[in-house]
Amino acid sequence: MIRVLIVDDEPGARRRLERLLSREADVEIVDQVGTGRKAIAAIGTLKPDLVFLDVQMPGMTGIDVVREVGSHRMPAVIFVTAYDQYAVEAFDVAALDYLLKPFDDERFEQALTRARQHLARHATDELRDRLQALLQAVASPAPAGPEPAPTKYLERIAVEMRGQLRIVPISKISFISASGNYVYLHVGEDELLVREQMQRLEDHLPPDQFFRIHRSTIVRLDEIETLLSKPGGDYAVRLRNGKHLKASRSRWGKLADRLGIQALKRDLE
Repeated sequence: MIRVLIVDDEPGARRRLERLLSREADVEIVDQVGTGRKAIAAIGTLKPDLVFLDVQMPGMTGIDVVREVGSHRMPAVIFVTAYDQYAVEAFDVAALDYLLKPFDDERFEQALTRARQHLARHATDELRDRLQALLQAVASPAPAGPEPAPTKYLERIAVEMRGQLRIVPISKISFISASGNYVYLHVGEDELLVREQMQRLEDHLPPDQFFRIHRSTIVRLDEIETLLSKPGGDYAVRLRNGKHLKASRSRWGKLADRLGIQALKRDLE
């Protein structure tokens, strides 16, 4: 039996992993926890063979968990992540495997099969080397001198679709719309679903290229063709593809600053 620990701060994500793992005859779920601290305690006491470990957890991330437990004491790990700079650049070369949210059943089976193969051949040294390489790859030491380290913004976003990983350069995105804990990337005629919160995604987009015109909408600035001030104090933008998007009055002045258009600011005065 493969003894599995599930670590994710979202109850819905834990339930989905539980449902998928319950189908597997050779898997026993030893516990489910929602924080990094509880994950560390469970790893120490329960000694699972395999951990499904969420990366983006508040307070203590999945990477912090690995760092505190130590790569030499960590069980096999399948990371669960929404950010391509981890999944594509780091986890693909340094971790046992990763699941990019939202993942489908087929991709889950691929990751679990890979874990079975590693555990069957007792490749613990290899897994430890991979985790150590991961910690080195994502390390961010404080820079020497007074200048702060530059923020690393996304250059592309990975979208998992029916077992395939589509890499979307941010330069191809016209706008992004929110849908609960998910967002839609609007790329040409396609609407690509990504499991991520709007605020966290906004923080990782280059501010010279994207602007949040509404609480539920982020627009690539060079896609804006026309600015619309409608009767009744409503505001909107029209994109090059003809799409009209509502803009918040509270963000209108900031949009004017970003575009360098003073007339918009006078419209609010």
